[in-house]
Amino acid sequence: MDNRPITIFCDIDGTLVRHRPPTASTMLDYEPELLAGTVEKLLEWDKKGCNIILVSGRRECSRKQTEKQLASLGIIYDKLILGIGGGKRYLINDKKPYGNDDYAIAINIERDAGIGGLQL
Repeated sequence: MDNRPITIFCDIDGTLVRHRPPTASTMLDYEPELLAGTVEKLLEWDKKGCNIILVSGRRECSRKQTEKQLASLGIIYDKLILGIGGGKRYLINDKKPYGNDDYAIAINIERDAGIGGLQL
């Protein structure tokens, strides 16, 4: 049994906050709407010792505004990675030599459904 902390990579828009299509200006000129269960689930994962890494296709130049938005909503995380684009995302990881467990797992949820009901 592996007792090391779980690392969770979680998208922001459409997963933690309601998705807003990009505009000609930016996605940052609005007040984001928190999806139900977001803060509670992140706190649950944090209490379990999970590493929470938020990812987004938002540009790196929007980091300060994104950090302000996340803080204003009570969204906690360990690391924020921006600029990863909006295309398909693959998580690639090795298999451990001791057992058959997969160490790279992907969960896709419906846009704006939130993470409140997820069980890891």
